[in-house]
Order: sequence, then structure tokens, then C-alpha cells
Amino acid sequence: MTHFAYHLALKLGNAFADLGLSPDLGAVVRAQKAEFGDFQCNGAMAGAKQAGKNPREVAMSVAARLAHDRDIARVEVAGPGFLNITLSDAALVSQAAAIAQDPRAGAGVVEVPRRVIVDYAGPNVAKSMHVGHLRATIIGDSIKRLYRFRGDQVWGDAHFGDWGFQMGLLIATLAQEMPDLPYFDADFAGPYPDVSPVQLADLERIYPAAAALAKTDVEARDRARKATAELQAGRPGYRALWQHFVAVSRGALEREFAALGVTFDLWLGESDADPLIPDMIKDLEAKGLLQDDQGARVVFVHDKLVPKKDGGEGPNVAPLLVVSSEGSAMYGTTDLATIVDRVKRFQTDLIIYCVDQRQADHFETVFRAADKAGYMPREGLDHIGFGTMNGQDGKPFKTREGGVLKLHDLITQVQEKAQAKIDEAGVGTDWPDEERADIAHKVGIAALKFADLQNFRGTSYIFDLDRFLSFEGKTGPYLLYAAVRIKSILRKADEAGFAAGPVVKLEGAERDLILVLDGFEHALRGAYDKRAPHILADHAYSLAGAFSAFYAACPIMTAAETDVRASRLTLAKATLTQLLIALDLLGIEAPERM
Repeated sequence: MTHFAYHLALKLGNAFADLGLSPDLGAVVRAQKAEFGDFQCNGAMAGAKQAGKNPREVAMSVAARLAHDRDIARVEVAGPGFLNITLSDAALVSQAAAIAQDPRAGAGVVEVPRRVIVDYAGPNVAKSMHVGHLRATIIGDSIKRLYRFRGDQVWGDAHFGDWGFQMGLLIATLAQEMPDLPYFDADFAGPYPDVSPVQLADLERIYPAAAALAKTDVEARDRARKATAELQAGRPGYRALWQHFVAVSRGALEREFAALGVTFDLWLGESDADPLIPDMIKDLEAKGLLQDDQGARVVFVHDKLVPKKDGGEGPNVAPLLVVSSEGSAMYGTTDLATIVDRVKRFQTDLIIYCVDQRQADHFETVFRAADKAGYMPREGLDHIGFGTMNGQDGKPFKTREGGVLKLHDLITQVQEKAQAKIDEAGVGTDWPDEERADIAHKVGIAALKFADLQNFRGTSYIFDLDRFLSFEGKTGPYLLYAAVRIKSILRKADEAGFAAGPVVKLEGAERDLILVLDGFEHALRGAYDKRAPHILADHAYSLAGAFSAFYAACPIMTAAETDVRASRLTLAKATLTQLLIALDLLGIEAPERM
């Protein structure tokens, strides 16, 4: 199934080719004003320049070749050579029928599916997620959903921070606090307890205090380093205790993710890549890529310049520090080994990292090193960075006390405010409490997610919960209301015994709605190619607005003619299907009523 922009570009491209010009000149865009038709093509100006002709003359020749096309009602030449194209009602009716009958509501799939890993969220052992994790989680989850919907084989990976010095800090501190635990007895033969001696609250108390102490207390730092080394060497008690840390942290984190409607296919951690590091270092050395640099060992990647879209080359970047002067593997070493692991396990074609934009230089260095070592081509590695969620002062969002807000507290705050909004509006006062709580949760999460995803991911935005929760304007609750209203219409039609039928007798608002429905595939392609969910969010908002205008201008239940009512029910159903798909790709779930 093709959308109109693609279909028209082929027709116009053939017309330009008939004139000896490039078929690429046939590209079209949606007209911004009704007086310009449905689509516009500006190719005649560029084509005239190539051919040394008058632009209007070229445009007139192209228009003449489309004069008898059954899908086109008229082609008008405007200004210096713009082509304004109006589609025939027959073409619109046919497209509406195809979209209505398609379970994917007009959405296509990629021609060549890829094996893709999306790395997002980045939770850590012993740490509750805070507001800084929100964007990585929301954007990454939407990218995963989008790529899977387009036909790729996709794994979402939390990339769990479960290794390194922070584990040694926890073990060493716990050994001081609870020395009688069997994990610290080198002679203990096991088995170790199944129940963890600590919970997340304990870990959250221990870790920051231990990290602060290690900065000033040499003995504490040395104890943590020794514990880290023994853990990584495989000491049984430390491994058993570490597994408790991981399980306790992951269980709490999964509850937070569930509240956001976010899941992962993989919880591979830094610990999974760690065993690969020794052989990887040997491989880098054998390939002559490891160089001595002030006592450390690095891979120089400045000579691996990457072509940019504008024809230039990417900037020179710092070398990848693989082994420190103290002999330790570094953060970037683990990231490089993670790429090796992912290629080995999943034969990936593409790895997408949804991480704060401030990490861009780090990832560029790692990606170039992976390419240079032959582990994965640079074009198969992409860091999609994002800006920050800011407070009213324009600075990264914090609590009133100046601290970092925990994600759990943020979600609770949003849900409570959503519940207050619903109570204030008198929604479902006689409905079951569980349903009202579920609606409040869905409204709150929709507000939070759409407020983020409607922005281009590279920009920052201001956190304004009152605006996010509004049922008017470009907000998540507005989209939920649009979906719920259509559900209500269709329920009432079903109760009245009214059936959907062929699309007939198009009014202006019906034409507009069909054109927006037709634009779904174009929006999906843009969001997919640019890894930019805001394009899909824009489409969802346009669709809700088009349906609202259609519903106001074209009565459904009270339509005088049976075939007109049936036609409008078909358009309503198609709109609901497409809107629910778009919302799902944004990670948003609509309630049945509201």
C-alpha cells in the first residue's frame, strides 16, 4: 500500500523524465493552504534551470501530462512554476477504503529488515532512577517500538550498570557493617542464603556514603579496590553477595519501569562484557592498535574520519583509553567490549544508543575504535542524544530543596495531579475506584510521555505539569480524549445497530481527514529514518485535530442518510485504529472511557 506523496512523486517523476529531466524533481509535499490544492511540487524551477527553459513552461508541460490521470482532479500552475495538485474524490475514497481494511492502518514495513539493539534507560545497581533517566527511557522505548513495528528484529537492552568499583564499595562497606555474614568468610563452603541481607533502601544508603568516604579515606578506598578485584577474580562469597545486589536493584527498577509501561528484552550488564575484555585487549594489541600514551594504553581514532551529510568530515576526537596507567580497564573499554558481545550474541546490523547528548564525544570515540578494530562498521553504530528536562528557571529539573527528583516520586506526583484533574472535571464519579485510578494513571503517563516525545529529542524543554495535563492543546490527555471519544461513538453506533460501510459523498472535512490518515506512512518513515519520535507525535496530534473538525462538520449518529452514516463510521474506525497504533508506538495507552 502506497501513500499519496509517494504515488504522486512517481507520476510527476515520470512526467519530468519525459521532458528529459530528473525524475527526482517529482517530489511533492502537502499543501499548507486549501487554495493550493492537496499537494505541491516545486520541481519545475530546478528543472527549468537544468534545461535552460522558463519554469512556467516546464510546469505547464508537466501539468499537461497529468491532465487525464484518474487519480488527479486538477493540476494548476501557480506563480513562477509551482504545481498545485488536487486529488480526485475517487482516489481519496479508494485510499480511505484501503486504510480502513488494513490492520496496520496504512503503515508499511521496511524492505530489508535488520537486527537492531536499542540501548536505553541505563539503570544502575544500588541506585533508584531519578528524573534524569526519564528521557532516555521514554525516547528509547519509543524507538524500540517503532523499529519493531516497521519490521526489524529488535532487542531493547537496559545495559545494567552492575560492575566495577561501585560494587567493591558496597561489599567493603557491608563487610564493615555486618562482618558476620557468611559472604565474608573465606572458608565458608556454602550454600549461601537465598534471601538478600540488604534491600534497595540499604544499598541507597550505603553507596553514596561509601563513595564520599573513599574520596578522602585512603584505607576505605583500598578496601573497596581490594573487594572489587576479588569480586572480579571470582571469590564465591562476593559473587553471591553481588548477585543479591543485582536482584534487589533489578526488582525495584522493573517496578518503576512497569509504572511507565516500559519493558526490556535484555538486562545484559557491564558484567556480561567484562569477561571479553582480556581477549579483546590481546586482539587490539595483535592488530597493532594499542599504543602507549603516558603510561596508559590507548587506541588512536583521530585518523578514522567519518563522512558527514554535508560532505565534510567528522571532527577529530580523543583516543580511546583502554588500559589505565594503573592497569585497569576503563569505562570506554567496557563499552567497546559490549559492542563485541552484542555482535557475537545477536549478529547485529545496527546498535542505537539513547543516551544524554553530553556523552556524544565519548560514543564517537568508542564507535570509531569499533570500526577501526573491525568489530562493527561505524555506520552501524548510532548515538541518538537528547537535551534535558528543565525547571521553570531553565536549568535541569530539581526538587524544591535543590536535589535530584527520584523517578518514583515524579510518577507519583503526576498520577496524583492527574487524579485531581479527573476529580475536578467530575469524570466517572460513579465508576469503580480501580477504574478511576487506572484512568488517572494512564492520563498521567500520557501527559509525561507526550510532553517529552512531541519535542525533537535534541532540544531541551521546560517541565510544566499543569500544561502537560491539560485536555486542550498539544498534550497527551488531549490525544487520549480524542481516542476515548471515538470509542464512545463506535459503542453507541454498535448499540444502535448501525454498521460501517463504503466511504461515499466526501465533504471537505472528510477529504481533510483522509489526507491526514494517508500521511501516516510518511510520518512513520520520517520517524524511523531520523530516529525522531516527535514526527510521529506530530502526526497523532494532526490526526486527532482532523477528526475533531470532521466530527463537528459531519454528524455521524444523526446523519440523515444511512450510507453517509455508514461511511462516516468507517472513517471513525480507521481513525481510531491509526490513532491507537500511533499512541502505542509512543508508549501511550488509552482507557476505554474517560
